[in-house]
Amino acid sequence: MHTREEQLAAFGRFLDVLDTLREQCPWDRKQTNESLRPNTIEETFELCDALIKNDQANICKELGDVLLHVCFYAKIASETGQFDIADVCNKLTDKLIFRHPHIYGEVQADTAEAVSQNWEQIKMKEKDGNKTVLAGVPDALPSLIKAYRIQDKARNVGFDWEDASGVWDKVSEELSELRVELERGDRERSTEEFGDFLFSIINAGRLYHLNPDNALEHTNQKFIRRFNYVEQKARELGKSLKDMTLAEMDAYWNEAKAQER
Repeated sequence: MHTREEQLAAFGRFLDVLDTLREQCPWDRKQTNESLRPNTIEETFELCDALIKNDQANICKELGDVLLHVCFYAKIASETGQFDIADVCNKLTDKLIFRHPHIYGEVQADTAEAVSQNWEQIKMKEKDGNKTVLAGVPDALPSLIKAYRIQDKARNVGFDWEDASGVWDKVSEELSELRVELERGDRERSTEEFGDFLFSIINAGRLYHLNPDNALEHTNQKFIRRFNYVEQKARELGKSLKDMTLAEMDAYWNEAKAQER
């Protein structure tokens, strides 16, 4: 691993290159916050994909791409005198110190749970901090992740089951209500109850320390692998998937499943 001096030198070299590109490259020169935003979203998802796959080479690469965007936005802001990358770093560092009084102050917090509870209280005391418990949950978050964050923030102020096993009664209740509305054929109520059921399942994952977004993405990847295997077998037989019976597809699906064990 590199020394702190080497790390700082590498960061300085990167900033120098970014300055040069902003001044001399026609593409870099024309970029704005608005034009970069879609690419930032894409780069963030690519990093998340590398993280879920534990692909260390691509994690390193995608972290660099995200870092480029962070520094590019700071560079754009510096050109109008709003702030620069030093302001970004200083504000972040000051916030981390303020939110860790158990390290930099007199507060006692010996567990991760205690730290999380202190964190929420501190954020509400900050000058520009959250005015309500749930204010810190970004509106733009994907719904599944947002549900998890809402539940986690409520937990930090004590609004949670005392015993994790209690969530299963709620899951059963929401599933029963969903089935009732589905049988009635009420689409609007079914949609509402389906949302309640999903919310309760996400809550169950949280209570058992299972991240629902990670779990679902692992299942997505697993389905893709197995379905691709079925499709490959169909091609080897000179068939399209539509030409195969469900029983044939199930047989190859089970083959793919067996190979993963």
